[in-house]
Amino acid sequence: MCIAIRLKDSSLMIEDQSYKMSPKAKRAKQNLISEDKENEAIDYSVPIFTGREVSISGITDTEEERIKESAAYVAQRNLFATGEGVSVSKVAKSTSEEERHEKKSRKVAIRESAERVALKKTLEETQAFHKKLNQDKLLHAPEFVIEPRSHTIWEKQNVKFHCSVAGWPAPRVTWYKNNVPINVQTHPGKYIIESRYGLHSLEISTCDFDDIAQYRASAMNVKGEISAYASLVVKRYKGDIDASLLYAGTVSMPLGLGVTPHGYASRFEISFVDKFDVAFGREGETISLGCTVVINPDIKRFKPDIEWYRNGVLITPSKWVQMHWSGERASLTLTHANKEDEGLYTLRVVMGDYYEEYSGYVFVRDADAEIPGAPGAPLDVQCLDANKDYVIVSWKQPAVDGGNPILGYFIDRCEVGTTHWTQCNETPVKFARFPVTGLIEGRSYIFRVRAVNKAGISLPSRVSEPVAALDPADRARLRSHPSAPWTGQIIVTEEEPAEGVVPGPPTDLQVIEATKNYVVLSWKPPGQRGHEGIMYFVEKCVAGTEDWQRVNTEIPVKSPRFAVFDLSEGKSYCFRVRCCNSAGIGEPSEATEATVVDDKLDIPKAPGRIMPTRNTDTSVVVTWTEPPDAKELVGYYIESSVVGSGRWEPCNNNPVKGTRFICHGLVNGEKYVFRVRAVNAAGLSEFSQDSEPIEVQAAIGGGLLHAAPSPPYDIMVLESVRDSMALGWKQPKVTGGTEITGYYVNYREVVDGVPGKWMEANIKAISERAYRIQNLKENMVYQFQVAAANLAGVGTPSLPSQPFKCEEWTIAVPGPPHDVACIEVRKDSLVLLWKEPVYTGRSPIAGYYVDMKETEAKEEHWRSVNEKPLQKKYLKIGGLKEGVSYVFRVRATNQAGVGKPSNVTEPVVAETRPGTKEVVVNVDDNGVISLNFECDQMSPNSKFVWSKNYEPIEDDSRLNIDTKGGKSKATFKDLGEDDLGIYSCVVTDTDGVSSSLTIDEEEMKRLLALSHERKFPTVPLASELAVEILEKGEVRFWLQAEKLSGNAKANFVFNDKEIFNGEKYKMKVDQKTGLVEMIMDKLEDKDEGTYTFQLQDGKATNQSSLVLIGDVFKKLQDEADFQRKEWHRKQGPHFVDKLGWEVTDDCNVMLKCKVANIKKETHIVWYKDDREIMVDEEHDFKDGVCTLLISEFSKKDAGVYEVILKDDRGKDSSELKLKETAFADLMNEVCRRIALSATDLKIQSTAEGIRLYSYVTYYVEDLRVGWVHNDTQIKFTDRVKTGVTGEQIWLQINEPTPQDKGKYTMELFDGKTGHKKTVDLSGQAFDEAFAEFQRLKQAAIAEKNRARVLGGLPDVVTIQEGKALNLSCTVWGDPTPEVSWLKNEKAFVSDANCILKFESGKNVSFTISTVSTLDSGKYSIVVKNKYGTETSDVTVIVISVSGQTDTVQGQDQNNVAVSKKKKTTTASKRKEGEKKDFIKPHVEEIIATEETPVPNETPPVETEKDTKSNQQAAKTTDGKAAVAEMVPQPAESLDRQGKKPPGKKP
Repeated sequence: MCIAIRLKDSSLMIEDQSYKMSPKAKRAKQNLISEDKENEAIDYSVPIFTGREVSISGITDTEEERIKESAAYVAQRNLFATGEGVSVSKVAKSTSEEERHEKKSRKVAIRESAERVALKKTLEETQAFHKKLNQDKLLHAPEFVIEPRSHTIWEKQNVKFHCSVAGWPAPRVTWYKNNVPINVQTHPGKYIIESRYGLHSLEISTCDFDDIAQYRASAMNVKGEISAYASLVVKRYKGDIDASLLYAGTVSMPLGLGVTPHGYASRFEISFVDKFDVAFGREGETISLGCTVVINPDIKRFKPDIEWYRNGVLITPSKWVQMHWSGERASLTLTHANKEDEGLYTLRVVMGDYYEEYSGYVFVRDADAEIPGAPGAPLDVQCLDANKDYVIVSWKQPAVDGGNPILGYFIDRCEVGTTHWTQCNETPVKFARFPVTGLIEGRSYIFRVRAVNKAGISLPSRVSEPVAALDPADRARLRSHPSAPWTGQIIVTEEEPAEGVVPGPPTDLQVIEATKNYVVLSWKPPGQRGHEGIMYFVEKCVAGTEDWQRVNTEIPVKSPRFAVFDLSEGKSYCFRVRCCNSAGIGEPSEATEATVVDDKLDIPKAPGRIMPTRNTDTSVVVTWTEPPDAKELVGYYIESSVVGSGRWEPCNNNPVKGTRFICHGLVNGEKYVFRVRAVNAAGLSEFSQDSEPIEVQAAIGGGLLHAAPSPPYDIMVLESVRDSMALGWKQPKVTGGTEITGYYVNYREVVDGVPGKWMEANIKAISERAYRIQNLKENMVYQFQVAAANLAGVGTPSLPSQPFKCEEWTIAVPGPPHDVACIEVRKDSLVLLWKEPVYTGRSPIAGYYVDMKETEAKEEHWRSVNEKPLQKKYLKIGGLKEGVSYVFRVRATNQAGVGKPSNVTEPVVAETRPGTKEVVVNVDDNGVISLNFECDQMSPNSKFVWSKNYEPIEDDSRLNIDTKGGKSKATFKDLGEDDLGIYSCVVTDTDGVSSSLTIDEEEMKRLLALSHERKFPTVPLASELAVEILEKGEVRFWLQAEKLSGNAKANFVFNDKEIFNGEKYKMKVDQKTGLVEMIMDKLEDKDEGTYTFQLQDGKATNQSSLVLIGDVFKKLQDEADFQRKEWHRKQGPHFVDKLGWEVTDDCNVMLKCKVANIKKETHIVWYKDDREIMVDEEHDFKDGVCTLLISEFSKKDAGVYEVILKDDRGKDSSELKLKETAFADLMNEVCRRIALSATDLKIQSTAEGIRLYSYVTYYVEDLRVGWVHNDTQIKFTDRVKTGVTGEQIWLQINEPTPQDKGKYTMELFDGKTGHKKTVDLSGQAFDEAFAEFQRLKQAAIAEKNRARVLGGLPDVVTIQEGKALNLSCTVWGDPTPEVSWLKNEKAFVSDANCILKFESGKNVSFTISTVSTLDSGKYSIVVKNKYGTETSDVTVIVISVSGQTDTVQGQDQNNVAVSKKKKTTTASKRKEGEKKDFIKPHVEEIIATEETPVPNETPPVETEKDTKSNQQAAKTTDGKAAVAEMVPQPAESLDRQGKKPPGKKP
């Protein structure tokens, strides 16, 4: 009869599939027994207890630990009750729960019971023994409670060895195969070593004949080591397999072939081809993962089970996930990726009881925000604690906040079957859980969440799964007995209630969640409630009062959950609940304890110790420590940044659990820093400190965190005696990313060249690279191999050494030194260390020789570094060439000679690596002397190792060593001669980080002096005692200390006597600024002597003295008296700056002085040569400056100027002499400014010739003007003249000729410097000017000789009829003009009544003897010659008047009238000219304009007065080149000469 035991209790059958899924193959074989072999123990199946079952939820961590411990106990109890063979298998699940089978015979079961009792007794005896042996439960050696058992199995089966070990501290168990440590990493998938709850196991999969061996479990701790042995025998089954069994499902197959549920032995090889890599996507995109599966043998009728997992959780097809299996390729498609889809995806292919897995990570980034700067969408929205009208919605915060802190979240709901979304909260909530109330019972809802920051609102999250507003009991009942397909809505009907009873009070009322925004209450329905349904009213009151208020006043709630909002933050409240039904409202429940309205869950603190480690060429493993006091952590967000970029990018968008994460998608060769923040419902923590930078490169060991070290090499014999040999070797070139913890040495005998079996020389790892092997056979030849070990395990042993014979060495010279190493490598030096030979020869070692050569040099290039033997075992070698590679070796010498050299070191390149730091000596404020060393390249296992003279410091009587993080300090307790030497520090598990510092006698003295100064300090002075005179003539003594504490004080001493603060001495000590001062009103003769300031600040003291005697004292006294007088002067208005002068930009001279202490009543008076200067305007003293402006400064302005300030407080004066040299200096500056103001030379044509001119601000005689033509000084003649007209300086060239062409330069000399202005009068410029001159000249001639009417005719003549009319005028022209008359624009000739006369070529008369009305009209006289024509009009009006016979002398009367009129006009023009002359007194001539002359103007030849005037004008014109009229002139000729043309800069 076969007894099959199946464990159905899910609490004992939990397997961690969530986070530990190995890609290695797991094989499980079912074992068949026949009924006739009932009494034979065949097989035993042990459950594996490793973690959490996916289908189990709601188990706390504490409950899980308790379940694990219970499961481990059952496993140990059942396993070790028998000594039969064990086969462990991992059986693929056909459902969501895996089953484990245990098959035993009845006899075995009975024997188990007996052995269980015996085992219990043995355990009790052992425990009693340990209590006696170690009553304080301190250290004790390992001891096997249960030893591993030997096994015999069939080929291709799995086997598992078990043992249990006791000891403290907990022993480390190592498994050996034939005394060789088993390395799991070198045989992937072959060995699985586990240690759990004191149960240690070694599983060997797919056993073959190579696995036949003796296996040893070695347990070791600090108290010792113990081993236990077991053997494994593998057999091969030679029978044939019946083909009919392939599909029959029978169980009659040979023993040892497990049968799958399909009926075929599970000998399938599953491999993956065309695997999917790490994938990156964005929300909303489609992501596909695929893998080609190859199964051998290929049985067409057998189809594999294809399973996909995300983070260890089985994935089922949905609208978000599609799966496909084509028979060869398995694929999974995320149709609309969301951040919830981010995680580790695992493809599991199951064939019967055999399966293989392959995993890859999928990263999903946030979609682009609709609003720039908006945060990423929340994720993983879930509905918790759903009830009839209430549900709690939870979510996870996004990793991306858009650059601005997230202000909160909005929760939206939508009833299933509709598309209308309703916002559940009006204001954003920060807590990542929110109770939604007001749901309608029986309806289903979905929810989504949006994040908001100051930039805007994020995209909504993926919607939650639908949740029904139902009582939990109703929901469970519906799920267990579904009567119809789910429609998304439940219709709730209530029976007509019978006469009910008032319900009792609810029970177990408690606050299950409290935040700043709400409080959630939970309770249980009452036991007394009748047959009808009940509802609830919630009441609240402020703690400490009995003022109860109903919260839901209108509608009672149906669910035994309720969220209370609108509470005052920080206040304490109590709550209670009443039940109600149709019968009434029941009694209230017991009130809750006082609850403070605040977040009970705090935002976690930042994680710590961020440690990046190389993984692959595009990924880095980041580890960290959990923040202290963290509660309800959801996970962590990791961010990375390229060093120097300042830009952080999220490495994950779905919070990861655990404290280790692989960051993918990095750029190979770039340096990155990382930071981590923790997440819980309260929010995101602050970011951790940035990690150390790490360059993205593939780690040694294929991306593992640590790998086993490579083999040691260069094994050599250091000493040989009759029964032992001492070996030395070199450290592995690859340490595996962590510190080497020890070495294991094996040896074997070599007989006649045939090597024997390897044997262990040491069981406990040795830390030195030298080891003596005892108990060897004399004259036997041995080979050796060495394996190094680190945290990752024992590495591959070295190649066998060359054979060495174990015999007594008799050579006289010493053996080779060993353990030669190079440290402190710099660009021009390094330090070489070695250890003395194990074999010293026949005499003591006398010293060492160090040899070196360049790495590529030949053997004959070895040269000795030292000529004399070294007594020490270290040497600093200098004089290296930067960038050159060297090798070194060491030889020992004694009286017999020089021994064999050591092994050659590894090549070392002379270079100082970036970031290299040195040991620094420091003396602190207490005089403590310390050596300090920092390292920023440390790994988690790095340590600081201090040495003196390169020997480890073991005596702590002289030094205290303190190490914190990447800094280590070695503090001298009492520095003395015993401490002289070289102090070095080496950082282990780094790339040779080391440094040293030498303390010799001189350095020791310096440090001791500095220490004494720090122990017995002086107050440091920034300045010694000094004296100065203050503004009022007071004397100030002061000194400045660099710093003073609040307790500092000062003593003041004069001539060895202390003086105190009083009327004469004013003393002050300012501790903040360190200023110490003493002020005396004045110095008297008795104050001559020595002044001393004494300072004391804690234990620091100092003093400073100042001697004031003799001339020094007298000088200081006089200066104080003068300053006192000056101060009194300055009490009234006074001059700060004395009177001075400056030349303005307008070339005027401004006298100015600066004054102070001015008030409104202060007067200022200016004098020149003791005569007051009248100033029109009152001075306003703006900006404290007084000025006097002198326009067009010249010699007449020389003299002595004085300015006086005065008011009722006093007066002050300042004087300025502007004579002789001072005046000359001023005039030079005036002339310089005038010269600088000169405009560029311009060319102007006139009727007389060509004029070159330039404008200046104004002209003074001291400014000398010269003209140069073609580098030759011009000699002035009547034809070529120069002059100044107003502000114009000109050169006139009359009647120019071609010889006048060339370059003209005007030179202005201001008395010191010459200034030049140049113009080129040649080529086109000369031609144009000359042509214009000719035109103007002809125009002048024509204007001068043209015919014109000079005067005499009136404008209008009114005459009575019958009178005689006589009009006359004068005409002029050359040649004599022709004269004609017009009447009313028609020709008019003389007749008897009208007589026309023209006499002497200039006198014209018009006479009508008797006028009549027919004579009325406009008469015009026309004069004409070859140069021009002019017309003058007169209007004659004849009035018919009877009886009048008098003759009217029209000429006289009209002329008189006209004459008066013209005289008036002339006078007006004269007055206007006089006004202009007053404004511009320097204008000397007037240039003619193009205005038409006044008609009938008197010609210049008429009267004597006019003749004189014309002669004078002609004279002036002759010198000043007046221009004729009637011809268009250039712009320069249209204004008064001497004034600037319009729009032209002077």
